Parts: sequence; structure tokens; C-alpha cells
Amino acid sequence: MKKKSPIFNMVLSALFLAMAYVLPFFTGQIPQIGAMLCPMHIPVLLCGFICGWPWGLAVGLIAPLLRSATLGMPPMFPTAVCMAFELATYGAIAGLLYKRLPKKPVSLYVSLFVAMITGRLVWGAVMFTCLGLTGGSFGFSAFLAGAVTNAVPGIILQIILVPIIVMVLERLERSKA
Repeated sequence: MKKKSPIFNMVLSALFLAMAYVLPFFTGQIPQIGAMLCPMHIPVLLCGFICGWPWGLAVGLIAPLLRSATLGMPPMFPTAVCMAFELATYGAIAGLLYKRLPKKPVSLYVSLFVAMITGRLVWGAVMFTCLGLTGGSFGFSAFLAGAVTNAVPGIILQIILVPIIVMVLERLERSKA
């Protein structure tokens, strides 16, 4: 995507933040479904791709903390704190790689996969640290369940929706030029 003005990116980022705030309502506030579909992840990834890495990082960092502070979901510690690091990583890596890699469809998928994997690893590291600080434990099986097994529907949804939306938006942008 071509470079946009900072005001335009700020407005789009606010829209993505609002989407990250509202989309979990569609999971019916059932934590198990929310954990499976990862509704906050999609707007954060889109923000990174469309607005760039700093905006994706900011929206990813703010979204879970804002939702937790205002609605109590997800619980602030350790869930929202760990999600803030994870989603900030998603937005930053997606935007950074997408900007640096050649403008080909494969680059979109590479950026998405690397962002998703890195974000999950960051989530695991922060969860391990947070639980360790409180005397809890977070082993590999808990990481695998939380990062992969329970999130398979959300992962599939992200792999399908995010590239389609980014490609459609890019096509629309090219047709306006």
C-alpha cells in the first residue's frame, strides 16, 4: 500500500481499535469461543498491514488492555497483559515485514505467518514470566494448548480473511489511482 498521511493512519488505526474492541461481542462473551476465534487479532493484523508497523504495534498493545480496563474481559492479569504483548508483536511484525518484502502475494502470507508465529512465541514467553512471578507454572503443554490447539479456528480464520481483505483493499487503491 502506498504511504498515507499520519492523520489518515491515525483515523484508520482508531477504526481498527474500535473493531478489536467490538468484535469479541460477536463471540457472545463466551471465553472458550473467544479463545478459539481470536477476534481481536484480525483488526490488529490488518492495522499492521494497512497502516504500518508503528500503528499495528500501538493498536495491538492498547486493544486488550482497554477492553480489560473497561469491560473486565479479558481479565487484566495475566491474560490481557500477555495478549497486549502478543498483539503488539502481530501488528509490528506484519507491518514491518510487509513493508520490507517484495510486493507479491507470497510476501503477504510470509508476513502473516511470521507475525502469527512470533506473536504466539512472545505470548508464551510473557505468560511464562507472568505466571512465574506469581508462583504459577506455564509448561510447554499449556503453551501448545493456548497458542495452537485451542486457537486453530482463529488461526484458519486469520489465514483466510486477512490476505483477502488486504488484497481487496490494495486492488481498490490501485483502481482509484
